[in-house]
Amino acid sequence: MPMTARSFLAPICAVAAMAFVAPVRGAPAAHAAPAVAFTHVTVVDVESGGELPDRTVVIADGRIAAIGAAGAVTTPAGARVIDAHGKYLIPGLWDMHVHVAFGDWVPADPLVNLAPFVANGVTGVREMGGNLDVLLDWRRRIAAGELLGPRMVIAGPMLDGPVPRFPSSAPVANAADGRRVVDELKARGVDFIKIQSFIPRDGYFAAAAEARRLGITFVGHVPDAIRASEASDAGQKSIEHYTGIFEGCSTIEDKLIKGPKTLGEVVRTYDPQRAQRLVALMARNHTWQVPTLVWERGQWLIDAIDLSADPLTRYAPAAWRERTWPMFKESILKDMDTDPLPVRQHYVQMELDMTRQMFHAGVPFLAGTDTAAGVHIFPGFSLHQELELFVQAGLSPLDALRTATLNPARFLGREAELGSVTTGKIADLVLLDKDPLSDIHNARRIAAVVLAGRYLPRAELDGLLAKVERAAKVSK
Repeated sequence: MPMTARSFLAPICAVAAMAFVAPVRGAPAAHAAPAVAFTHVTVVDVESGGELPDRTVVIADGRIAAIGAAGAVTTPAGARVIDAHGKYLIPGLWDMHVHVAFGDWVPADPLVNLAPFVANGVTGVREMGGNLDVLLDWRRRIAAGELLGPRMVIAGPMLDGPVPRFPSSAPVANAADGRRVVDELKARGVDFIKIQSFIPRDGYFAAAAEARRLGITFVGHVPDAIRASEASDAGQKSIEHYTGIFEGCSTIEDKLIKGPKTLGEVVRTYDPQRAQRLVALMARNHTWQVPTLVWERGQWLIDAIDLSADPLTRYAPAAWRERTWPMFKESILKDMDTDPLPVRQHYVQMELDMTRQMFHAGVPFLAGTDTAAGVHIFPGFSLHQELELFVQAGLSPLDALRTATLNPARFLGREAELGSVTTGKIADLVLLDKDPLSDIHNARRIAAVVLAGRYLPRAELDGLLAKVERAAKVSK
């Protein structure tokens, strides 16, 4: 995974485009799910930030049918009644940057790649670049109830330069290629367009214009040939991994764009006044940020974090452990982590500081992890790490929770159906043993998940993870 010029600030994702105006596709079927009633539960209202104690929440036909004070709501005959004293109900979580079928780097195993999301309360994902045939099939099977997995919005192949670096990429050499690939992907049924780092300027702006003409969103990396300010002004809806952001805060932005460059140069030439102007632009243009802090920390500190005893490794198939992870680590150490460790540690702190600065300036955020393409980034599990890093950066637990619940619904244009525990919305929910607003780590304390109305208690989630572990052991 050689990365040159500005690409060292652009991990495996890409600057893609997204159109989320269509109905939510890939929604797990709920037609066979029996009614469920949670009694005496505390509902976490992510919109207001309040908590509603001692509530009854009724789920029927895949939707939240009723919410009311305990004793004031009638439960349907035959409903499964769950005594939820002392427990907290939150909306289902979203990981807004994943790769679940990525050539031979992330082989298409629906159990290993999808089930851990559900077991961790992640009921929706934004798939940021992968094998389109596989993803379309998985989305269809999830919707039909044939496959257990989160609802999916998908990009398919990423738009990259003439010689793409990654699997699941579409080469773009010029403006004509940019327009053609956008047209082809839109016709294939993608939800948005994803752009990678090496796409040329004319290809990028042509793809952006064509996406706007077709009414499909574009998101992803800020390409090496583009300024972050240009991408924001062009209407790129989200920027991943802070690509281009710190170059835009540098007194030598022109030199950094032309390359080559080092991380040390980026750190040394950071200008707070330039940063303030760029942050104000992102807020004004409402350019969403998906910093993938868990991936960034793992990348820049890969030689300083001991992962040899990571218990989550038991969920990693041989393809990840023996091929993808060593390939990533070798490339990172050769081409990216070339500055002294203190410089890289300082940069990781700069990313946390930028998160806090942007958030307080009104820049909107989404939680994303870049799973499963990175080293020791795991479907579902790493989303909780991302929320904890948001809090470490200075967000409140409520604000961190919103980056994976209410904010994804708003970003996707699906706030009427998703993102909060509200009557009439799709029943994607997580039942917690502890209060997540007092400590974001409590979002890991999952007692049950409701996926499009289907109730999955802790024992069933544990059984699901046991199946993943067994499958990982025998995978090739």
